[in-house]
Amino acid sequence: MLVHSRAGRWAAWTVFFALFLPLFALPLLVIVMASFATNWSGAFPSHPTLSHYQDIAKGDSLHALTTSLLTALAASALALLLGGWAALAAERLRGGVRRVLDGLFMLPVAVPSVVVGLSLLVAFSKPPLLLNGTARIVILAHTVLVTAFAYQSVSAALTRLDPAYEQSAASLGARPGYVLWRIRIPLLLPSLTAAAGLCFALSMGELSATMMLYPPDWLPLPVAIYGATNRGSLFAGAALAVALMTATLLVLLAMSRLRTRASYR
Repeated sequence: MLVHSRAGRWAAWTVFFALFLPLFALPLLVIVMASFATNWSGAFPSHPTLSHYQDIAKGDSLHALTTSLLTALAASALALLLGGWAALAAERLRGGVRRVLDGLFMLPVAVPSVVVGLSLLVAFSKPPLLLNGTARIVILAHTVLVTAFAYQSVSAALTRLDPAYEQSAASLGARPGYVLWRIRIPLLLPSLTAAAGLCFALSMGELSATMMLYPPDWLPLPVAIYGATNRGSLFAGAALAVALMTATLLVLLAMSRLRTRASYR
């Protein structure tokens, strides 16, 4: 830590726990406790049960979890491909052209996600690109919303790359495509996996744009959580929220291991 005195360290840890516990840890703990409850009339829930999780393992809840995972994986892969390629292409741009390109990629983040959903709904509700009512428009919306983070992550990583590696390869006669595939992309792998993890987590929790676009047969888990709580099934919604958090954390841990291996290469 940057604080060297013992009293300063204790003060820093005290402030950290005073902020972390009530603002972050306690709400999550309440959600976990509620997911096992059938009633909550006092300080703690009563009549613990596993029925909410048993319901998740079958039927519509399991389908919603699978839908969220497939949507997030597809959106994060597309965002990484589009955002990473755009960052590589824009690396040598300078001045107003680079600022315009950065602004275009950051535009979906600067406006509310419900606006992005409405714009896609209007744009793709008529031929020749009729996507309304399909799963593809949901994946497209998630891709649009998270591509900016992949673009920014790869752009920041490119500024930290040592140009000596590619210059050495080019001096030995390596073609640009070989330099890109064998040198630059391996050096960017830690940043690429970090960007993929961020895009995946954001896609798993996206609700506003999804509410405007999802078809009946492609119901992501955040929409199912909203529907359960809106009907008054708070404990079932809490169990769905815990399942969403657990699935997201497991995938992020797997991506973290890939990032660690890529860092050692």
